[in-house]
Amino acid sequence: MRQSGIGDLRSSSLKVGETVLMAFPTDLDIARAARLAPLSDIAASMGLPEELLDPRGDGVAKIRLSAIDALADRPRAKYVLVTAITPTPLGEGKTTTAVGLGQAMRHIGRRATLTLRQPSMGPTFGIKGGAAGGGYSQVVPMESLNLHLTGDFHAVTAAHNLLAAMLDNHLFHGNELGLDLDNITWRRVLDVNDRSLRNITIGQGGAQDGVVRQTGFDITAASEVMAILALATSVNDLRARLGRIVVGYTDAGEPVTAEQLHGAGSMAVIMKDALAPNLLQTIENTPVIVHAGPFGNIATGNSSIIADLIGIRTGDYLITEAGFGADMGAERFFNIKCRVSGLHPDAAVLVATVRALKVHSGKFKVVAGKPLPPELLAENPDDVRAGAANLIKQIENVKIHGVSPVVAINAFPTDHASEHQVIREIAESVGARVAVTTHFADGGRGAVDLARAVEEACNERTHFRLLYPDEFTLRQKIERVATAIYGAAGVDYSSVAEEQLDNYERNGFGHLPVCMAKTHLSISGDPALRGAPTGHTLSVREVRASVGAGFVYPICGDMRTMPGLGKQPAAAIIDLLENGDIINLS
Repeated sequence: MRQSGIGDLRSSSLKVGETVLMAFPTDLDIARAARLAPLSDIAASMGLPEELLDPRGDGVAKIRLSAIDALADRPRAKYVLVTAITPTPLGEGKTTTAVGLGQAMRHIGRRATLTLRQPSMGPTFGIKGGAAGGGYSQVVPMESLNLHLTGDFHAVTAAHNLLAAMLDNHLFHGNELGLDLDNITWRRVLDVNDRSLRNITIGQGGAQDGVVRQTGFDITAASEVMAILALATSVNDLRARLGRIVVGYTDAGEPVTAEQLHGAGSMAVIMKDALAPNLLQTIENTPVIVHAGPFGNIATGNSSIIADLIGIRTGDYLITEAGFGADMGAERFFNIKCRVSGLHPDAAVLVATVRALKVHSGKFKVVAGKPLPPELLAENPDDVRAGAANLIKQIENVKIHGVSPVVAINAFPTDHASEHQVIREIAESVGARVAVTTHFADGGRGAVDLARAVEEACNERTHFRLLYPDEFTLRQKIERVATAIYGAAGVDYSSVAEEQLDNYERNGFGHLPVCMAKTHLSISGDPALRGAPTGHTLSVREVRASVGAGFVYPICGDMRTMPGLGKQPAAAIIDLLENGDIINLS
């Protein structure tokens, strides 16, 4: 994400009142000034033979899947997850911290590889911006990363919509499988924020225009095909998972799959090249494997297993990032991704900022894109302490999985030493290591203390554990996450959710893990609850099954799977100059 350790302004300087604290080049200017090393050199630093690369223009290459077997005899790197406290609308700089940490490893004589998600172009052209990191801790080439890259998102879109076309074609030609038109779950996808497509009617027109029914669009990052791309471990696994996709149910409640529609084979063909991960680098030439981009609210919010299977054999440390706070992406990393991959993390970095903890105190209202309240920037350790319950709970959420936590204080120029000290005291009191990091402004050397703290944490003896076993029922899994991770007193299911859960258990989906779809703005299911609320009830209004991806996702609250554009989206100012330069991309 573009939010960083300098601020949430798009200009080249940060102002507090009338004082300009520092002038700073834009992320795009920094990225363009970076000296990229030849990707053959980047691959060589990973012990990756050049013949395993498939170049895709300047600064980007696909890594052939044969790299998994070619590297199998290499030592396994220490595996580090970067997560965060519950994010505020400001963003706390998780991707930037991950990049800074990866760069810092070289400064302490260690080799690191990063694995990151590919950004969706919907948010890039919306309000969030891209996902290359920021300042002097970025992935480059930044424009390529944020715009298309090697076309993996387009492949997901095409494969997903091909299955939708096969489904509607099946209905048109008589519906031999007996699909219930009111219980078709497969929609269409597009990598654009477009609220007008959330709910639509298709098949209107003449008799040759298809069967009239209600459906809609989700954003491509929310596609089950994207989740499959992130969780597949091989070509054969990809093909099998695509075949298991459930597109809807018969009148008797029996699932109908992509395999039954004869669509999975063609989908796999479309996805063949997309299964190979993408190699890029940071500004300081640290290797970065970018692959998959599942939605953080309803899917795993993690980069691919294939990227990790390659990256885990390419250095001393493999650093990856999970979406949103530790109650979201990290919980899914532990209980879904690690369950499938068999890889176990050695440490987890929890990114925190002074301003976010002040927001969690409940005293301040912030809106993305608007000036910060002056009181938020004033020195006030008590406000930090008042919001620290969120930090404490997220540390607990990491430790409950048997993983050693390291708190990274992502420093802003408006912070005060007294406020950093409060965070340090609180984090250390609950068993976390702590380091202040200035990677945005200083690159890898600004995260050296963090790198050393991570190295110490990785050398600590821990025992990784899943939150629940496969044998739990779906309700037991939901309730385990709600009570242990969210602090809920219990779970309330709508009548629809109750019926869906019963049907999934009957159809043999009960062994699957759960991927809780809820707000990212609170540990609870209520976005208005700050800090670390307890005693609340988690409401599950419906439950969907991503059988091909291999999880069931309960939907808690009003979750949007197709975002809308704001009144002033980035798409209104991004442009192309006569000389071919892109402007206003962030």
